[in-house]
Amino acid sequence: MNDSIPATKDPVGLHTLEVIAKADRFNRWMYDQFKHQLKGEILEIGSGIGNISKLVIKEGHVLTLSDYSEEYCEVLKKKFQGITNVKEITSIDLLHPDFKNKYSAYKDKFDSIFLLNVIEHIKDDDLAINNCQYLLKKKGHLILLAPAYPWLYASFDKQLGHCRRYSLRSLRGLLKKNNFNILSGSYFNFTGIAGWLVFGKILNQKMLSSGEMAAFNKIVPFAKIIDKIFAKKIGLSIIVTGIKKQ
Repeated sequence: MNDSIPATKDPVGLHTLEVIAKADRFNRWMYDQFKHQLKGEILEIGSGIGNISKLVIKEGHVLTLSDYSEEYCEVLKKKFQGITNVKEITSIDLLHPDFKNKYSAYKDKFDSIFLLNVIEHIKDDDLAINNCQYLLKKKGHLILLAPAYPWLYASFDKQLGHCRRYSLRSLRGLLKKNNFNILSGSYFNFTGIAGWLVFGKILNQKMLSSGEMAAFNKIVPFAKIIDKIFAKKIGLSIIVTGIKKQ
């Protein structure tokens, strides 16, 4: 794999992805939350630099990678093009004004679609989810991971281009409104709330540091235990999976 990354128009986002890329325990923990709900032919929307993509690929799933950013698409091609179970690497804009015509080749194509820390970036999240269901087969799975609790919105959210944070109820409602039954929904990463409050809300930090992420990566085994104790009813993120009705 060629991991060289060019200059970007999204320096804060790229820096964050690069920092998280080194947090192997955290990435594995996140992937483990939804991997059992992946099936068939899979599309990842908002693949970034491939932090979770590589775990999906390693397990042998048939995967199409995509990102809104052409820069990230070029990074993904350098990393993953030519790998047998990577079907395609492409750019997808969920708010394209002529979405259904532009992406007609993908209509009812995928068995699973997942968006990790993506939907909060999209101004019209309702339209985005509606367009996701256009790409899914009947009974296909749509998996969303998004930041939790509007009251936790901080400067760091703004720097990352987050339009909002969600409650479990609001994210479930978004899926229900767009032709999905809810398969599952829970919070994730209770322990991360403390760090977000201190660095994001109190210290008003605008960028994730490598030291902070490395420290959290070390305590992931402890964080997993805490999530079990709280039965995933509280957390820094929300994970919801919907099943397309028809």
